[in-house]
Amino acid sequence: MDTKGRLVTGSHNRNEFVLINADETARVNAVTELSGQVCQICGDEIEVTVDGEPFVACNECAFPVCRPCYEYERREGNQACPQCKTRYKRLKGSPRVEGDEEEEDIDDLENEFDIGSNIIRHPRHVADAMLSARLNTCHGSQMNAPGVTTPSEFDAASVAADIPLLTYDHEDVGISADKHALIIPPFMPRGKRVHPVPFPDSSVSAQPRPMDPKKDLADYGYGSVAWKERMEEWKKRQNGKIEVVKDEGGNDGGKNGDELDDPDLPKMDEGRQPLWRKLPISPSKINPYRIIIVLRIAVLGLFFHYRILHPVNDAYALWLTSVICEIWFAVSWILDQFPKWCPIERETYLDRLSLRYEKEGKPSELADIDVFVSTVDPMKEPPLITANTVLSILAVDYPVEKVACYVSDDGAAMLTFEALSETSEFARKWVPFCKKFNIEPRAPEWYFAQKVDYLKDKVDATFIRERRAIKREYEEFKVRINALVAMAQKVPEDGWTMQDGTPWPGNSVRDHPGMIQVFLGQNGVRDVEGNELPRLVYVSREKRPGFEHHKKAGAMNALVRVSAVISNAPYLLNVDCDHYINNSKALREAMCFMMDPTSGKKICYVQFPQRFDGIDRHDRYSNRNVVFFDINMKGLDGIQGPIYVGTGCVFRRQALYGYDAPAKKKPPRKTCNCWPKWCCLCCGSRNKNRKVKTSPRKKIKSKDATKQIHALENIEEGIEGIDSEKSWTMSQLKFEKKFGQSPVFIASTLMEDGGTPKGATSASLLKEAIHVISCGYEDKTEWGKEVGWIYGSVTEDILTGFKMHCHGWRSVYCMPKRPAFKGSAPINLSDRLHQVLRWALGSVEILLSKHCPIWYGYGCGLKWLERISYINSVVYPLTSLPLIAYCTLPAVCLLTGKFIVPEISNYASIIFMALFISIAATSILEMQWGGVGIHDWWRNEQFWVIGGASSHLFALFQGLLKVLAGVDTNFTVTSKAADDGDFAELYLFKWTSLLIPPLTLLIINIIGVIVGVSDAINNGYDSWGPLFGKLFFALWVIVHLYPFLKGVMGKQEGVPTIILVWAILLASIFSLLWVRINPFLAKDDIVLELCGLNCD
Repeated sequence: MDTKGRLVTGSHNRNEFVLINADETARVNAVTELSGQVCQICGDEIEVTVDGEPFVACNECAFPVCRPCYEYERREGNQACPQCKTRYKRLKGSPRVEGDEEEEDIDDLENEFDIGSNIIRHPRHVADAMLSARLNTCHGSQMNAPGVTTPSEFDAASVAADIPLLTYDHEDVGISADKHALIIPPFMPRGKRVHPVPFPDSSVSAQPRPMDPKKDLADYGYGSVAWKERMEEWKKRQNGKIEVVKDEGGNDGGKNGDELDDPDLPKMDEGRQPLWRKLPISPSKINPYRIIIVLRIAVLGLFFHYRILHPVNDAYALWLTSVICEIWFAVSWILDQFPKWCPIERETYLDRLSLRYEKEGKPSELADIDVFVSTVDPMKEPPLITANTVLSILAVDYPVEKVACYVSDDGAAMLTFEALSETSEFARKWVPFCKKFNIEPRAPEWYFAQKVDYLKDKVDATFIRERRAIKREYEEFKVRINALVAMAQKVPEDGWTMQDGTPWPGNSVRDHPGMIQVFLGQNGVRDVEGNELPRLVYVSREKRPGFEHHKKAGAMNALVRVSAVISNAPYLLNVDCDHYINNSKALREAMCFMMDPTSGKKICYVQFPQRFDGIDRHDRYSNRNVVFFDINMKGLDGIQGPIYVGTGCVFRRQALYGYDAPAKKKPPRKTCNCWPKWCCLCCGSRNKNRKVKTSPRKKIKSKDATKQIHALENIEEGIEGIDSEKSWTMSQLKFEKKFGQSPVFIASTLMEDGGTPKGATSASLLKEAIHVISCGYEDKTEWGKEVGWIYGSVTEDILTGFKMHCHGWRSVYCMPKRPAFKGSAPINLSDRLHQVLRWALGSVEILLSKHCPIWYGYGCGLKWLERISYINSVVYPLTSLPLIAYCTLPAVCLLTGKFIVPEISNYASIIFMALFISIAATSILEMQWGGVGIHDWWRNEQFWVIGGASSHLFALFQGLLKVLAGVDTNFTVTSKAADDGDFAELYLFKWTSLLIPPLTLLIINIIGVIVGVSDAINNGYDSWGPLFGKLFFALWVIVHLYPFLKGVMGKQEGVPTIILVWAILLASIFSLLWVRINPFLAKDDIVLELCGLNCD
C-alpha cells in the first residue's frame, strides 16, 4: 500500500478522509486518486474498467452512474438514463435483459446470458462478489442484484473447472485430469446432481469422453494388474517409512496416533519429515512424581479423617476455621496438580523448515506474518523501549516481504508517532547491520549492553569498525528520542501541531479520528544497502465519546481488521511494547508448528515463555514466574496446550475469527473375522449394529475437515427450494452480522492462506482500513463475543485462549534454547502488587461471567484436564480469604494460649510427618523434571502468600463490586523502565492500600511470637513443649512475608511516616491486649501461706 509517506486519518461515520503531511501537489493528486467521479444516484465512486477508463453508463450524455446502479436500472427500473432519458444499451460484462437489441460487435457470450444465476452460491463466492463490487464502487455492492454474475467469478469456464472428472462416480485424485474419463454411470440416468454443470437445462446430459481402445486403460484412470501391484508395493514402502518416523519420535514420540492422521504423510527425505517432535519427560523422573501425587492424596485423606474426628473442644472456633481452610487448600492443590500429570517438551527442526519451504533459486514459500505491538501511554511505556521492540521485529531472520509490523497507539500520542518516524529512519541502518553479521539480540539497547571482549573473541576488524559506527548512530538516535520525550512533558495550550502546521488529530485522547501511517514497506523506501525492508504501519483507532472501546482487547481487534485489509497474513504475532525479540529465529520456530503438514492445521496458537531483563539477582518478588512457565505450562502442553498469556504468542488468523478446528478424521473401524458371527464379542457384529442405529442427525452434524476451515460458523449455505436471491441476501447478512459491514474484510476472512485482493487500489484499501477502525464498526457484530479478542475481562488473554480451546483447537508451547522474547517487569513492590491485582481481577470477572469454565463450553472440543486448569486459573483469587484467616491463626493461638490441634498421639505424629514428607517430595520432583532451581521455587512460594494476602483479596472485592454493583475500577499501566542506576526501582517505595493486609499479618505474628516466648519464660519449662508448634506456625508466616518486609523497609535509610503510624497504632492495640492477658501472673488463683513468723 503506497501512501506516498502521508498520514491517513478519517472517520467512516462522519464521512471524513484526510491526508496530512503532503505538499500542495501531492494533496491535489491524492484528491484525484481517491475521489474520481461519484455516482449521482448512490454517492459511491465510479469504478475503473480493465482498460483503465472510468465506467460510462450512457454514451449520449455520460451522466455519472456506477455499474451497480446501471445494472439495477436495466433490470428493475425503466432502463433509461436519468438525465437524457436515452435507453441504456447493454455494455460488455453485463447480462442481457428483455428489450436488448442483437449486437454483432460485442463478443461477450460469457456474461450475456447470465449462466449459473440459479446456482446456489457458496458463502465464499458471495463474499468474493461483495469484494469485487466493493473494490470497484466502494458501497455499490449493496445494490448489485444477486442474480447478476461477475465475469471473474461466475463465468462458464470457472464453473466447468469445478467439475471433478469422475470415473463411474469415483474420483482418483492420484491421476492427472487429462487421464480421467468422464463417464455417466448407466444406473444413474437422473440421479441428484452433486456438482454444478454448465448447462442451463438439467435434461441435457454430458457427452462421454471418447476412449481409444488401443490405449491402456490406465491412461483413463483404470489400473491394470501390474499397475495395482506397483501401487501396493509403493504403499508398503510408505507405511514402512512412516513406522520409522514414529519410532524416531515423530510428532508425539509414538504415544498418540492422532497426530499422524493427515493424508499428507511425511516422506523419508529430510525436507518432508516432521518439522517438530515431542520429547516426553523421562520415565525415571515423571513416574516417581506421579506415585508421590497418589500417595499424597491418600495421606491427605488420612489427615482430614484425623482432623475432623478429633476436634479441639476448648478452641472449637479456631479448630473449625483451620479445618475449612485446610480443605480449601487441598482442593486448590488438586486443581493445580492434575494438569501437570503428562508434561512434555518439544523440539523443532529449523533446517527441515528451510529445506521444505525455502528451495534454492525459488521464492520463499514461508507464510506471511503480521506482528502487533500495542502501547498506550508513552510516559509509562517509554518510546525508547517501544522503538527497541520495533527494531528487533524489523531485523528478524525471516523474508522481509513476508513481515509486517503494526504499532497500535491507543493513546493517540504524537510522541509515539514522532518516535516511530525516527525509528523507521534508524531501521534503514540497523537492519542491514544485524543481518550482515547475524547478531543476537537485535534490539540495540540490549545488544550494546553486552560486554564484548574483542581480543578474546577474535572479532573481525570489519565488524569492530561497523559496530562502533552503528553504536554512534544509536547514541544519536537515543538523544533524538529523549529530546522528543523532554519536549512532550509540557503540552501546548492549543495542542500539538505537525511539521506542515496541521493540528495533530489525536490532541483529544477520547475524541479523535482513526489514523494510519505506513512508514516502511512502500515503494522506494529501502535500507542503506538498497534492500527491501519489512512493512511498518502506525495505527490509532478512532475514539468518540459514548462508545465502549474495550481497552487493549478492542485495540487488538482493530489491528486484526486493519491488517487483514492491508496485508492479511495468515499468522499473527502479538507482543507488548516492552517485549523485544531476543531470538531472531523465533518466527521460524513458530512456523515449524504452524506449517507442519501433518498437524499444523489443528494448532490455533504457539505460546512462548516470558523471560525478563532488568530483574535483581535474587528476584525478590518472583517476577520471573519460573514455576508457572517451566512447570505448569509444560503440563498443559501435554493435554490440549498452554493458556494464552497476553504476549509472545503466534496466532492462526482463522482461529481468531471464531472458526472451529478441522474435524479429526477417524480411521476406519477394524473388523475381526477370527470369531464366529454369533459371538457377542465380535467387533464386526457390534459395528454393524451401530451402523443401523446411527441417526441421520449425527451424520448431518459430522464435519468435513477439508471444508470446515472455509465454512463460516452459523452461516447457512444454499438450501434446496430457496431461490438464489434469498440465499445470497441471507448469506450476506450473516457475514455482516458476524464480521461487520466491510466486504473487503469479509472476503479476507475466507482466505486461509492470506493475501490481499487482486486489482485493489491503494485508495480503496485506505478507505476500507479507516472504515474498519472506526469506533462504531463493531456494533451489532460478534466482535469480542465470538470473533477476535474476547471482551468482558481485563485479562482478555485467558478468555481468548479459552474460547479457542472450546472450538476444538489445540495450542503449543515452544521453548527454544535461546529465549524467543524478553521483556521488562515491574521490580518494585507496589507496581508488582498492582500487576498481580489486575490479573486476579480479570480472573474474578471471568469467574462471575457466562464464560466461566465451570459451566461454559460443555459438549465442545475442550478436554476435561484442560478445563480443570482453566477453572484453577479463575478461582485462585478465592484462596485469599482462607489464606488470610490461616495466617492469622498463629498469632491468635500464641496470644490466647489455645491451639488448633489437640494433643498429638503417635498415630497423628506419623500422619503429620507423612504429609510434610509428601509435600517436600512433590516439590523436589517437580523441580527436577521442570528444571527449576530451589531459589526460584522458594520465591514463588513466598510471593504466593504475599500476593494472596493483598492483591487477590482486593481483586475479589473489586470484582464483586463491579459485577454486582456496577462499580468499575480502572487498572493502571505498570512502568516499563527503570530509574537511574541498576535496580533503582527495587528500593522505590510507593504507598498503596494493598500493603495494609500483609503488613498487619506481619506485625501481629511478630507480637504473637514475643508474647508466646515471654509467657513460656514466665511459666517455666513445662510450657515450652506446647509452644513449639505455635512458634513454628507463626514463623512459617513471618518467613513467607520476609520479602514484603524488605520491600517496605526500602534501603533502610528511613521508614515512611505512614508505616510508623500503622506500626504505632497496631502496637498500641496489641499492648492493650497484652495487659488484658496478664502473662506474668500465674494462671491459678493466688495461694496465701503462713510465713511462720510471729508478727506480734
